Amino acid sequence: MITNQTSAIGWSDLLSGKNGLRSIALAGGVMLHATDVYLATTIMPSITRDIGGLSFYSWATTIYVVAAIMGSVFSSLHLSKRGPRLAYRIAALLFAAGSIVSATAPNMGLLLLGRFIQGLGGGLLFALSYAMIRIVFEEALWPRAMALVSAMWGISAFSGPFVGGMFAQYGHWRIAFITLVVIAVSLLLITENILPKKTSESSDQQKVPFTQLLLLTLATLAISAGSITDLLAVNIGSMSLAIVLFLCLLKMEATSGNRLLPTGAYQLSNPLGATYTVIALLTIATAVEIYIPYFMQIVHGFSPLKSGYLTVIIALGWSFSSVFFSGVSKEKAKLLMNSGPLSVLAGLIGFAVLTPLSQSSSGLFYYLMCLCLFLIGIGVGMGWPHLLTQVLTSSAKGEEERASASITTVQLLATAVGTALTGLVVNSAGIIKPGGIQGAEQSSVWLFSLFAVMPLCAWLIQLLKESLKNSNSGP
Repeated sequence: MITNQTSAIGWSDLLSGKNGLRSIALAGGVMLHATDVYLATTIMPSITRDIGGLSFYSWATTIYVVAAIMGSVFSSLHLSKRGPRLAYRIAALLFAAGSIVSATAPNMGLLLLGRFIQGLGGGLLFALSYAMIRIVFEEALWPRAMALVSAMWGISAFSGPFVGGMFAQYGHWRIAFITLVVIAVSLLLITENILPKKTSESSDQQKVPFTQLLLLTLATLAISAGSITDLLAVNIGSMSLAIVLFLCLLKMEATSGNRLLPTGAYQLSNPLGATYTVIALLTIATAVEIYIPYFMQIVHGFSPLKSGYLTVIIALGWSFSSVFFSGVSKEKAKLLMNSGPLSVLAGLIGFAVLTPLSQSSSGLFYYLMCLCLFLIGIGVGMGWPHLLTQVLTSSAKGEEERASASITTVQLLATAVGTALTGLVVNSAGIIKPGGIQGAEQSSVWLFSLFAVMPLCAWLIQLLKESLKNSNSGP
């Protein structure tokens, strides 16, 4: 459990000496993964105009995240077998290779292959960065280390759209991917001698749950398959298949001795399960950001650079509030975790109202739209480091390593499901038929309105979690 010692430890303890060098390595891994997410989101409108494949728009993110899930699941075994330094090196090289394939892709099929390879490397980097927090830092530093790593999304939210938007604006989106290769190699050289070759902890050497991983992947891809068309029968069929596959996954996890997630992860009555659910719902809610550049360019005529930076506002709010509120007391942390989803809810509803309005392109309405995006980010970030810390402190004894890796597994799974659902919603709502401005306007309303259900459910579950905790601790 986190003790009151947390409040006495400042950022200087995390960012100085050996801890400072370790922080660079872990934060850099997340930054590379996150930069790619925002860069790809910014240049996707340009990619589809160049090589086609608008119906597969959301797949570029879904495929990446599905592969990242695989990388995150393998990260624990990867780390224990190869040690931090070699594990990190392999992950960075995989990411660079995928970036090269994406940069040279002549069609959407090869682009998706490149995105898959990128995702494997990015998922490994993402998961390793979180997993090694528990290994290289003392427990009292965990909340601030979590906040620092999460803050890299804010930095990446500036670098990703800037690099992607600049190159896309001048018709050179391929060079944006080459830039990622340069960043990956540079980061690898910088951190090569910072990470230890081996961990000082013994590992339980758990086998990778291949069957559950396969079911999870197929379920996510089933949702994405339904997003290719606007036919209602296909949409319903794909969602039904995904639900069946998820139920099979839950059944296997309940009976298997080799689970994907720690004990209690699938029970809302368990603090760990409730925390996972809140994390997943808030993450799904932010998946709407992948279509923001498209809506802004089609409905409001924004440039790739300007539309990409609207997405930054969510990450900016997330990172700012995550860092700002990371050192609060336990009582204040509870309040933040309870109120955060309501901020996300308000932001999504506001954006659903404002996006289709032509006057939102400038003036007061434009600033209100920016405020809505900022509210979404703040709502997620204010309780984020405390939710992640709860995962580490709520796990059963002996499952700490699996719990560390599961943070990214749950977050990436929620992102994959969220992006697949965004594609399903917008394609069904008219982004392809009738398409154009009318299709973009009506699909934006449906997307942001339906996804507002996610933070509402997260708020209710958070209240349920606190209620159960209070009843269990009562007389």
